[in-house]
Formats: sequence, C-alpha cells, structure tokens
Amino acid sequence: MAISLSQSSTEDICKQVHGSLGNLSILVRVLAGQLSQHECQKTREKYKEMYGEDLYEILRHKIHGTTSKTCTILSSLMLNPHERDAIVAKNAIFKERDRVDYKALIEIYVGRKSSHFFLIQQAYQSKFRRHLDQDIMNIEPPHSYQKILMALAASHKAHSAQVSVHIGKCDAQRLFQTGEGRCGEFKIDEGVVLEILSKRSIPQLNLTFSIFKHIYGHTYTKHFKNKYGGEFEEALKLVVKFLNNPPKYYAKALEASIKGRTTDEGDLERIIVSQSETDMNKIRKIYKNVYGMDMRDAIIESFPIGDFRDLLLALTMKTSIDND
Repeated sequence: MAISLSQSSTEDICKQVHGSLGNLSILVRVLAGQLSQHECQKTREKYKEMYGEDLYEILRHKIHGTTSKTCTILSSLMLNPHERDAIVAKNAIFKERDRVDYKALIEIYVGRKSSHFFLIQQAYQSKFRRHLDQDIMNIEPPHSYQKILMALAASHKAHSAQVSVHIGKCDAQRLFQTGEGRCGEFKIDEGVVLEILSKRSIPQLNLTFSIFKHIYGHTYTKHFKNKYGGEFEEALKLVVKFLNNPPKYYAKALEASIKGRTTDEGDLERIIVSQSETDMNKIRKIYKNVYGMDMRDAIIESFPIGDFRDLLLALTMKTSIDND
C-alpha cells in the first residue's frame, strides 16, 4: 500500500534510495510499493537537489552496470505520464524499424484524454526535437494504421467536450449504410470511417460504436474477420475494441503477456505502469471474470520468485479491487 510523504519525508526517502542503489529488492519495495507515481516524480526532483544526479538515469543505466526490465520499469516511474508516453511513442516508432508497435501508439492516441495527448506531443517535440505526427506519417513501409492514427490525432482537436446521442445515431447509420447496408454485401468505406474518426472526440466515437451495436444488434467490427478482413479492417478492429472497452482490451493483452502467448515484448510492462493507478481495478475485475483467477495469482504462477515479479505485483496491487 502506498504511503503519504507526510508520513515519510521526501528527503528521508531519497536517503533510503541512495543507500539502496545496489539492492533492487529495497528499491522495488520503496518506489513501487510505498510511493505513488507522483511521489516518485517528487522524489526524483529532491534526489537531484540532494545528490546532483538524475535518479531516472541512475535507474536506467547505473545499477549493476546493466539495464534489466526491473530497472527499466523503476526508471519509468520517475517520469510524468506525458513524458513517459512520449518515450513509449518514440520507441514504438523507431526501436525496431522493421516492426512498428502500432498497439502502443493506439493505446496513446485512443486511451489518453485530449489534454494529456497534447502534453505528449509537446513532450515528444521537446525531448526528441521531432514532431510525433510527422514521424508517424513518415513510417515505412506505409500501413493503414497511419491513416487511422492521423484521424485520431485530429479527433483530439474536436471542439465539443459534450457527447451527442443524435450525432452518434447519425454516424452509426452512416457507417451501416456505407458498409453492411450496401447491396447486402459488407464493404467498408475508408473515407467515411476516417472522416468520422477525425471529426468526433474519443468519447463521442465510443458512444457512436455503442449506439451502432444497440441499433443493429452486433458490433461494427463483427464481420471484419470472416467477410472482409484487409489491413485497414484489422487496424480498425483493434481501435474499435479499445474504444468499446479499454479495461477489457488491457486484460486480454496482459493475459497474453503473463501466459507467454504473445511475441509483443513490452506490453506487460507498458500496460501495468500506465494503468497501475488508473484503471487497474477494472482490469483486474475483468481478468478474474474472464480467466477465472486473480491477476496477482496469475503473475505468481507465471514468473519466478524475484525482484521483477515483486515489482509487477506491487504495481498491480496498488489498490484493492474490493474498493472499486
């Protein structure tokens, strides 16, 4: 359980961390188990003031002379959320040039509030002297995800913060009429989809796809796999699934990572860090309902005893699901 820094001063925490830089177990217990992410960031600031070094860089590079998953996660706790997301986006685009991590980008473009999204763009430009949207447009080889991501970037500029049932019904009907309603065949009109994605806010898009299911009795993406499963459809399916139920999307992604059923390295760490203090309660509830066991037990069963497992447990168990 996280403690308040009123109970243990930031200065005392810094002294404890400084004296424990060779002991990952203590660092995990203090930084992940006792402090909130905001308090970790305050600790980073105080540590720099006291010792003249950046705790983020120390955790990344100087512990045991290597960079482990445990150190990488601990260092990410030192960052504010928009700076952390900017780094995630940069790594998603450039870390492996032949394999862009579009899932990580979708989580940012769909899963962050517009105010946070703009801070991510600013942090990206400030830290890397590059423009996030431009880097996405320049990805080679071209992919349908790029068009969807650019439309979602525009959606964050939607002026109305209010959602409209009327607009949702009109957009749902338009999607149906230009898709499944065309001569009995299922065919997506990319232009219509991209226009709607770009002109509506994320909450409005969520409402639209919910209304579509209510009116037509199935999700918009129901027929993508069996009847019309091109690259654009596959990309759009992921976006709509995320929009419809982010905690369910995260629960499924975490289950695949915990059980080793995915080759997408980084999903586990990225999701647990980003969601540990936001929707983790909801994710754990869905995980238990769908997979029949608590995520804590799944982690214990799937990972060997050690600092990495302790860190995952600390971040997953920040709050009790019974309190939600």
